[in-house]
Amino acid sequence: MFKLMDRVLDGIAPMLKDLEEHIVSQGLADMKAAAEYITTDSEKYVEQLLNLFTRFSQLVKDAFSDDPRFLTSRDKAYKYVVNDITVFKLELPTKQKGVINKTQPESKCPELLANYCDMLLRKTPLSKKLTSDEIETKLKNVLLVLKYVTNKDVFMRYHKAHLTRRLILDTSADSEKEENMVEWLREVGMPADYVNKLARMFQDIKVSQTLNHEFKDTLYLNSKESIADYVNIKILNAGAWMRSSERVPVSLPRELEDYIPEVEEFYKRKHNGRKLQWHHLMSNGIVTFSNEIGRFDIEVTTFQMAVLFAWNQRPKEKIPFENLKLATELQDIELRRTLWSLVAFPKIKKQVLCCDPEPKSPKDFTDATRFWINQQFALVKNSKLQKRGKINLIGRLQLSTEKSKEEDNEGIVQLRILRTQEAIVKIMKMRKRITNAQLQSELVEILKNMFLPSKKMIKEQIEWLIEHKYMQRDEENINTFIYMA
Repeated sequence: MFKLMDRVLDGIAPMLKDLEEHIVSQGLADMKAAAEYITTDSEKYVEQLLNLFTRFSQLVKDAFSDDPRFLTSRDKAYKYVVNDITVFKLELPTKQKGVINKTQPESKCPELLANYCDMLLRKTPLSKKLTSDEIETKLKNVLLVLKYVTNKDVFMRYHKAHLTRRLILDTSADSEKEENMVEWLREVGMPADYVNKLARMFQDIKVSQTLNHEFKDTLYLNSKESIADYVNIKILNAGAWMRSSERVPVSLPRELEDYIPEVEEFYKRKHNGRKLQWHHLMSNGIVTFSNEIGRFDIEVTTFQMAVLFAWNQRPKEKIPFENLKLATELQDIELRRTLWSLVAFPKIKKQVLCCDPEPKSPKDFTDATRFWINQQFALVKNSKLQKRGKINLIGRLQLSTEKSKEEDNEGIVQLRILRTQEAIVKIMKMRKRITNAQLQSELVEILKNMFLPSKKMIKEQIEWLIEHKYMQRDEENINTFIYMA
């Protein structure tokens, strides 16, 4: 049929249209049928997308001998499936007259692809059961799907957030794979400034390792071995690492406060003129918990540590929420999250803290809610109490605040606005004079590796640039723009 229709003028046009419609309808039907389990499991979601791609690619190969026109139709249809918002969507705020309010739905695909990469690159049951070659194949499969994602900037933001967590908590399964991934992202056309920031993050970790050795040597020379054995510093470049400028205040335990002047003095001697800003939100440590049952090492965030140290001198006292707020100086919302992680951590049977009255969520804590150390705390393995052990209570608390999810989404929108303005100015500077249609076409071409700007966003940014004298409309033709030097 294909060979016969190809001899007729425009004979395969209906076939191309039918193939597109078939791939879209079949692809969406399969995604909806599997929605129950793929929406909660990023691994199954990515596998489902890859199975669809393999199936439709085989169809084009068998029926149309990989004819370029049919491959193009396959790509268009598959792109539609990947960016569809029927199964689930990410709500992004829209900005109107300087106020971020309404939300616009987008595909959640880039976020789930980033989550899947994190599962492969972090020390997880999935990465442990796969060989190095299998992990590499799966990562390259992710990049294959990523090619069809419209809004790659969402993937970039989530991928960078996961990488930050892996590097700070030292949970990368393979540092070589991590660095390879950065180069593969460069190869598939990710923006250079984004990839360079990722590369800078690896460089900072390596420099920090050297600094740590030098710092510990200095402490040993000054007979301060006790500090040297316990402290591990990371000096990070704010431009490459930070997602938010917000620094959450916390009153550190005295034992930690003693380290800070030592670190600052050492760093100033090496780099005069540089200023250190402490981000306790990004820090963590290990506390040793001793009771009648045994001795346990607990990995905690700095906020959890600040809360637990309130009982260091008075282990059996019951402390009200109000007093903990004064002792830790944490914001109300952060203190609630931190306490909830200590009274209701999902992975352990015996919690570190107890409280009264018993809450159903962090919102149930009142100033009068009393907390105390659970003297019966222990790790349970195969229904037996352990006398020794190690537990990680950090979970997903690290590097995120209650506001950070909302800020992430607002950050994506804000960055899109700046990228759009930057691209328009770049085009105008080069062309000097351009029609609206040409400008929109060139703008989409420049931004296609990051996101697809909506016509509304383009129009709003053109108006903003006209208002701020970067460009102007031609007096004789309002659909033509002129660059203002």
